Order: sequence, then structure tokens, then C-alpha cells
Amino acid sequence: MSTSGAELIRRIKEQVSEIDPSEARSQNGNGTILVDVRETEEFDAGHIPGAKHVPRGYLESRIEAAVPDRDAHVILYCASGNRSALAAKTLQEELGYDNVESLKGGITLWKDRGYDVEVPKSLTKEQRERYSRHLLVPEVGVEGQQKLLDAKVLLLGAGGLGSPAALYLAAAGVGTLGIVDDDDVDLSNLQRQVIHDTARIGTPKVDSAEQTITALNPDVEVVKYPVRLDASNIMEILTDRGGYDVVVDGLDNFPTRYLLNDASVRLQVPVVSAAILGFEGQLSVFKPYDGPCYRCLFPEPPPAELAPSCGANGVLGVLPGTMGLFQATEVIKLIIGEGDSLVGRLLLYDALATTFQEVKVRRDPECPICARDPESITDEEMGVFPDYEAFCAAAG
Repeated sequence: MSTSGAELIRRIKEQVSEIDPSEARSQNGNGTILVDVRETEEFDAGHIPGAKHVPRGYLESRIEAAVPDRDAHVILYCASGNRSALAAKTLQEELGYDNVESLKGGITLWKDRGYDVEVPKSLTKEQRERYSRHLLVPEVGVEGQQKLLDAKVLLLGAGGLGSPAALYLAAAGVGTLGIVDDDDVDLSNLQRQVIHDTARIGTPKVDSAEQTITALNPDVEVVKYPVRLDASNIMEILTDRGGYDVVVDGLDNFPTRYLLNDASVRLQVPVVSAAILGFEGQLSVFKPYDGPCYRCLFPEPPPAELAPSCGANGVLGVLPGTMGLFQATEVIKLIIGEGDSLVGRLLLYDALATTFQEVKVRRDPECPICARDPESITDEEMGVFPDYEAFCAAAG
């Protein structure tokens, strides 16, 4: 005699541990991981705050990314407690999770008790199609994609590094891209600055970049700053639109990089910084107070003759593409809160040898900027270092 579905679920519920919503609520956020196993449409309609989303149909393939620790206390829930009981049995018997419970009565009973339910912003049908490959990645998913759409990223320069970074951040769905550049498109730019084209020679770079980004992804708002970044405008730009979440450093000189460092530490805004020359590139992430700042890495700038610009010494056309994409990757990781960033690490890339090296960078306890409280950094000292004026004159 075959067993009915209702009978099967009853038997499974006898084999798994069920937890009352009141107890689950008290444990939520205290080391316990809540996992919603309902379908995407159900999750988007409302879910328990802080819950991770792993649909029952993808449980076996996605649970390890959501809950890598098999010893963690996991509470699964669905609408009424049936699917979560089946999922709990699978985690226990097939995947080796030892401390799994199913929420009694599911989110329906949770709501009946008057407990909080979070209703996230939902993606449009077009956005679901556009970002469908992101939604399939457990570390991104709907939640991560919404973070990208809500994010504001400031690109300093629409040149070699800024071009690929802007293109891929726009394609990824970063909602607001600010672009600082006071230059016009020149024929010599097109060997590496791929966001521009021949027809736009003589056009302000911020306008050219905006055209390309808008054509690629109309979801993205482009904020243009056709100015040269300096001490008179840096604070205003970094705090515009309520403040940017991440800065992409595509600058080509030390004075402005020191200025950026000091302002970003003062505002506690992470900077994804890259530099290129010839066949070589370097990359790091400076996240104030989580790791070293730019001054910790370079307490003093090298002499101007030892820090030539790409315009003076040249650069392989594809190199800024490589480094700019690394920058875009680090930005996305910071926004969605996944992976290990390059905070405290300097990545060195040799394109000619196709080799990577990594150098550890530690915070300097005597750093004149990041060793202090951010509120104590004054306007007058931002960007200042020994022989500042002399260096600027030489660099110019």
C-alpha cells in the first residue's frame, strides 16, 4: 500500500526537530542562521528579517554557499512548515548538517504572532532578465543585485582604468556612477580608453562615458563632474548625493592620491586603487580603519623622475583593461559583502611574464592620517606631505 503525501510529511516531521516561532525569534541574529526555502516570488513578498534565501529546489547545490559551517544552528522555514521539514531531513541525512530545525507553522504562524516581516524591494521583469546570471550566483542573488542597484560608486577618471571599470560596473547594475574628469577625448586615448570612440574625439570624457553607459544599461544614473579633483572640491564631490559607497581610483599622480586618501579616511569611504605603467600594474583596497591607508603604503612619494606618468613612458593598451576589471571586481565584492577583498594586500601584476605577486601591507601605528580619529583631520592638512609644492611643480 502506497503512502500518501500527507502521511509522508507527518512521518518526516516526527523525525526532525521543530522550533516554535517565539524561540526562533529570540535566537535570530545570535549565531543562528535562518534559511527561507520558499520560491523567489514568495521570498520577495515578505520574509523573516536576516533570513538567507535558498529555494527548496536548489537546496543541495546552494546551501553550502549560504551556510558553509555544517555545525551551525540552522532554522529552515517555508509557508507552513512542510517544505522546511523535508529540507531539514535532507540537510541532516544527506548533507551532514547536525543542528537543523524546522520552523513550526512556517512564516504563516510567524506572521500570526505579529512578528516582523521584511518586504524587500523587488526587481522588475526586465531587471530579472538582465541580471539573470547574477541571480543564479549564490553570493549575489536577488539581495546582492538589489545592493548593487542601490549602490553609488565614484570613478576618478574616465581614462584607461576608469573606462573598463565603468563599463562593467554599469553592466553589473550599479545604480549610480559618478565620474570625475575634466579632459576631452583625444585620438591617443582610444588605444586603451575603451569607453570612448573615434566619433567623440573632442567631446568631454564625462559626456562620452555617459553616452556609452546609458546605451549599455539605462538602469544606471550617471553623475558628471567635469572638473579637476583638488582640495577645493574633493569633500563636496565625495559627499554629493548623500555620499558615495566606494571610490575607484584611476588617478595618475601622487599629489591627488594623497589628497584622496586623506579625504576618504576622514569620510571613512573605501577606495579601490590601481596603477599602471608599461607592462606592470598594481592594485589594492584601502578601507579606512579596517586596514592600512595609502599613506601607510607610501609614507612619502618617490621623486617625480621615478614616478613617470603613462603619457611620458607609455602603457600596453590592454593592461588598464585588466587592472580596471580587477578594480570593478573588488568594488562589487565590497558592495555585496562577499569574498576576501585586497584590504591589507598589494597585488602586483606583470603582463609580460603573466605573473602575480602579493605583498602584505600593515597599518602604520604612526600614520599621520589613519592613526587618528577621522574627525580630527582638518581641511588644511589633507593631501599635505613633505615638499608638497615642489613635488606638484615637478610632477606638472
